[in-house]
Amino acid sequence: MSAVPNLLEALQKAVGWEALGERAGNLTLGRGTVAGQGVRVAVVENRVASGALGALECEKLAALLRIAALEKAPVVLYLDSAGAKVSEGLKALGAFRALYRAGLEACFAGAPIAAVLGRNCYGGASMLAHLASRRLFGTQTQLAMSGPAILASTAGMDPLDEVFRAMALATIGAPSRAKASGENAIHDATVDLGIWLADALSAPTGARALLERHQRLGQRLSPEARTGVLAETVYRRDLEKIYPGGYEAREAGGYLEGRGAGESGEERFIGIVGKTPLGVERAWRFARAAWASAADPPARLRVFLDCASHAARLDDEKVVLSEFIVDMAAALQANAARGVPVETTILGKAGGGVYVALAASARPVSAVHGARIQVLPGAALAAILGSGEDEAAAADEYRAAGVAENELKLGLLP
Repeated sequence: MSAVPNLLEALQKAVGWEALGERAGNLTLGRGTVAGQGVRVAVVENRVASGALGALECEKLAALLRIAALEKAPVVLYLDSAGAKVSEGLKALGAFRALYRAGLEACFAGAPIAAVLGRNCYGGASMLAHLASRRLFGTQTQLAMSGPAILASTAGMDPLDEVFRAMALATIGAPSRAKASGENAIHDATVDLGIWLADALSAPTGARALLERHQRLGQRLSPEARTGVLAETVYRRDLEKIYPGGYEAREAGGYLEGRGAGESGEERFIGIVGKTPLGVERAWRFARAAWASAADPPARLRVFLDCASHAARLDDEKVVLSEFIVDMAAALQANAARGVPVETTILGKAGGGVYVALAASARPVSAVHGARIQVLPGAALAAILGSGEDEAAAADEYRAAGVAENELKLGLLP
């Protein structure tokens, strides 16, 4: 029997697992006990190809997390998943947005979360794993925003190439993740799972713990990356339309910030823009600004997004890109928790984990007419499903899928 099923069996034994209800797709909900305290347990298994988290799984897991937030009840997640079920398209993306909002609200409410990881933990599953205060890896676990097939495709290599496989494993495998953070551990014969769970569920949670994690993430970057280049003043036609009362905007390497006067009054804005996929440096700079906003709350915070996807590069994965993307989401939730209205506007392209991180806490998400929201870019979809770009959706399709509530017609397109 392989190490991965043994870890799930060890978890179920350690908590005295009792399933509640029927399995919902790839998700089974249950309950157990850790150190004499009742815990809610969610088991996500990769039973279906193209990702384990579809609309059904997201809906059921979100409901559990909402209850946990109300009760401040401990939650144990078992995640063996390639992420969102991309075969379901926008429906899965909208459902995962709602799930992630529920997860963030549970964290900020003080519900303890611990994550035990199976063999695969990619994309959205890796983002869920980083809602937990502690993560326990199996010896064969691989965690990354992008799975090996997408990483290989981006690098122009064959995912079956032995050299590439060795490089990828050294980057996204359990040993490297354990070195990256003291919040990660690897399960072996020396680990008492019951004791690990008790310690993990007693770890600090909430806004303060997440802010401290943001500060630690900065230490993974060079001083130059943390400081970044000086932002230059920029002029954009879309911002002129959104802020008829005037605006000031600065951009540095695809990170956008400024203030503008719109129909609802003056507001601060930050954003991720540009054709370059999002990497760790830009993500950290965005999160730093959002955390600063939460510390000195503005009347309103607008988030702009025009970035098709996260970077599928081993260099970004070395420092755990998933954690930096989750940091952006946590920083925006910190603003929402302080009562700051957060609105996200899609200016051009958006998709995947970057979209979820910037949309989860937003009420509402608006898409400029002609903007394109996708589960993943065409190249990534092709690497997973064998097919390329899907067709652009209309505004009512975005609303039905739950990925954007409003459409903005700015008169920019002929």
